[in-house]
Amino acid sequence: MNMDVNKLAEHFAHTAFQLKAVRRFEREPGMWFNDYSEPFPGFVFPLQGKAEFVFNGTPYIVRTGNIVHGGAQMQLDRRVIGTTKWEYLLVLYNVLGNEPKDFSLSSTHFELQTGQSPRLTELLQQLWRTSNETGGIHAFRTETLFRCVLDEMFVNVRNQTKDDTRALFEQIVSYVHDHYMDSLTVGMLAQQYNMNENRLFYLFQKYVGMGPWEYLAAYRLNRAKKLLLQLDIPIYVIAKSIGYADPYYFSRVFKKQFGISPNNFREKFKNNPC
Repeated sequence: MNMDVNKLAEHFAHTAFQLKAVRRFEREPGMWFNDYSEPFPGFVFPLQGKAEFVFNGTPYIVRTGNIVHGGAQMQLDRRVIGTTKWEYLLVLYNVLGNEPKDFSLSSTHFELQTGQSPRLTELLQQLWRTSNETGGIHAFRTETLFRCVLDEMFVNVRNQTKDDTRALFEQIVSYVHDHYMDSLTVGMLAQQYNMNENRLFYLFQKYVGMGPWEYLAAYRLNRAKKLLLQLDIPIYVIAKSIGYADPYYFSRVFKKQFGISPNNFREKFKNNPC
C-alpha cells in the first residue's frame, strides 16, 4: 500500500501517541515465521540484509532504503531473503485517543521509500541505545528521539522522486558503498560519473541533505562503529579498513562525530551493541 507522506505527517502532528518499545532483531538467511503482528502498530527499520513481510496477504520487500509500517494484530508472514543476515529495529507505539474512521494507523500497513540516509541510521542507533537505559531522563530522551526519527523519515520520503536524477544518485551511492575504503575524493567521484563537483554536491544535498564528503565520512564512521563492536582488532586496523590511513586522524574525526573516542566507545558498548 502506498502512503501520502504529507497525510501521514499531518496525522502524527494531530494525534497523540506514545512510544511503547524499541526492539532489535537478527535473523539468519532462510528463516521464516508465520504469526501475527504485535498488539501495537509499529515501523520496521532495516539495518542490514533483506526480508519479505506479508501483512494480511500484502507483501513488502524490506531492505535499507525503505521502511514498512504494520498495524496491530495483523496476520504476518516473514522470511529472510538472500544469503545475508537480516537485521532490523522494530519501533512500536500506541495511539492515544480516537483516530479518524477513514485513517487508522492501528489497522494500516504501508511502505515508505526513504533512500540511503546516514542521518536516519545514526538517529536509529541513538534511539536503540537510549531505549535500553533506565531512568526518567532516558525515557524522555527516547520519546524525543522517536519524534526525531519520524521527522527525518518524513523529510527523506518527501525528497524521493522518480526522475532520472534519483537513479543516478542511487548509482553514485552504490559506488560509495563499494569503495568507501579507498582513497576517494569528491573530485574523483565527480569524474567517475562525468559531472562537475557542483552537480555532485547538488544531488547529495537534494536526496540526503548533506554534501558528498559528509556522506562518505558518515558512512565510514558508521562502519567503524560496527567493526569496533564486532571485531577485537586494533584501532589502526579498523581505521585503515574504512579508508583512514592515519589512525590518529581517524580517532579525532570519530570523537568529533560521536563525542567519544573509538577506544572508549568499544569499552562502553561492547556488551550492549548499538
